[in-house]
Amino acid sequence: MSLRPYREIQRRKSRRIMVGDVPVGGDAPITVQSMTNTPTADSEATIRQVRALQDAGADIVRVSCPDEASTAALKRIVAETTVPIVADIHFHYRRAIEAAEAGAACLRINPGNIGSAARVREVVSAARDNGCSIRIGVNAGSLERDLLEHYGEPCPEAMVESALTHARILEDNDFHAFKISVKASDVFLAVAAYHGLAEACDYPLHLGITEAGGLRGGTVKSAIGIGALLWAGIGDTIRVSLSADPVEEVRAGFEILKALGLRHRGVNVISCPSCARQQFDVIATVAKLEERLAHITTPLTLSVIGCVVNGPGEARETDIGFTGGGNGTHQVYVAGVPHHRLQDEDVIAHLVAMVEEKAAEIEAESGASLRAAG
Repeated sequence: MSLRPYREIQRRKSRRIMVGDVPVGGDAPITVQSMTNTPTADSEATIRQVRALQDAGADIVRVSCPDEASTAALKRIVAETTVPIVADIHFHYRRAIEAAEAGAACLRINPGNIGSAARVREVVSAARDNGCSIRIGVNAGSLERDLLEHYGEPCPEAMVESALTHARILEDNDFHAFKISVKASDVFLAVAAYHGLAEACDYPLHLGITEAGGLRGGTVKSAIGIGALLWAGIGDTIRVSLSADPVEEVRAGFEILKALGLRHRGVNVISCPSCARQQFDVIATVAKLEERLAHITTPLTLSVIGCVVNGPGEARETDIGFTGGGNGTHQVYVAGVPHHRLQDEDVIAHLVAMVEEKAAEIEAESGASLRAAG
């Protein structure tokens, strides 16, 4: 029996689909997505950005395909990157077919916006023939006119009805490899819509607070909305939408998952806000450590606490701990146990070296275990 049942999150049972070689839904890890903001027709710039997102940890990357030049460039983009590419399509069914044929792993569409039933069948056929999944993307800012007339305004019920209507179109074409999103810029609206949709179907859900804002405000809004849903067990893949470098979306996404214990990537730095008791410059130290440790992908924890009030207690729970002490001499902990003391001038380089060594040990042990199992 778990000693910490308050940390347990019971994930909603959803069916599993594949986005390229990445599973989404079922018992698969919750994936992190982002989207390029380069002109897709500029394949070189888009490839550079896709690779940057992949290096940051993105499992899936979406690119917009508003015109034929974009879908023409998509073939090269897919060929020269390894992360699954989602083609974002609005209205024009030919772009969806071209994207599927160019190697997109998934199409982001609303079937009801594609046109006639015959055109929908063509898109579904292209997706099926090319091993392409689909995301139904409902947005509070672009709900169908008849739903707005019926409900009077964007509301959870209207968003769920829109999603299920689009889903039925795919189901009527015997296509079930799709996931759904019901995004809104209003946190309350988005969360309520996702709860309603989660009860109404078992398809995997793509979470996001759309048009969330800039780096700070958008991250906070997304953490509240996406975090609340994940805490409730809802969600199979996430995208943090920020008016910022898309790499920041990936970092924020992993931080949300990390905070909930749902997925771990890189160093989890636990640090105090600092106060008059601090025995070293905590804020500057943490900023430098986060920068110097950004290349580490191995999950491990590092506590950096300015004084002995909370330092030893936090260190007991982390792989490596650092606590401020008097006269410029501080305490380093390993696996919760006091290990050695350290002077001020050695702090950054010393802790970076320790984390890198610990990460290498973990990776070596993991590799040995895999070899033994194989």
